[in-house]
Amino acid sequence: METMDLGLKGKTAIVTGASQGIGRAIADALAAEGARVVLSARNEEKLARAAAEICAAAGDAAYYAGDLNDPETAEQLVAFTEREFGRVDLLVGNTGGPPSGEAHALDEGVWRAAAEQLFYPLIRLTRQVLPGMRERGWGRILYITSISVKEPIESLALSNALRAAVTGFAKTLSREVAADGVTVNTLGPGYTATERVKHLFEDN
Repeated sequence: METMDLGLKGKTAIVTGASQGIGRAIADALAAEGARVVLSARNEEKLARAAAEICAAAGDAAYYAGDLNDPETAEQLVAFTEREFGRVDLLVGNTGGPPSGEAHALDEGVWRAAAEQLFYPLIRLTRQVLPGMRERGWGRILYITSISVKEPIESLALSNALRAAVTGFAKTLSREVAADGVTVNTLGPGYTATERVKHLFEDN
């Protein structure tokens, strides 16, 4: 993989949703830039394979398998990373996509479950890593959202609404912590050839 010097050598990054797709690609890119990467997702087998492949390519990686829907997992993930590498310099919050569906047809339970999958884990992780970043005067937080924050995608009501909520949170937080040397941004990919997108097209 071709790289450019982004000043990440020796920095420590957490990447969630990193067992496949966009999260895995980001983990690979960060490792190629010299960052120490902790990959997290629910599938331990895929995580172990991904971390091993990064290490085989001369990267430095570890993994932590856990479900971020569990409120305790964020704290456990950050604690693991600090034990392995001493600190967290970068957080890449990449959460899985919720089920498809039309806004008027989804009940409150579905909305709550989607928020617990897509929104609250990012809040919890941010609360865990931000104090150390501010204390050290350097930190980078990136939330992966979707192109749908600009133009909603048909039948993806949950994702459309909650990715927009993440964007609003990120913009607000970025103003609050900029003076402390911490940047907060979002990345809104368009259609990307991942397993999730493939399944969405198959289902529709």
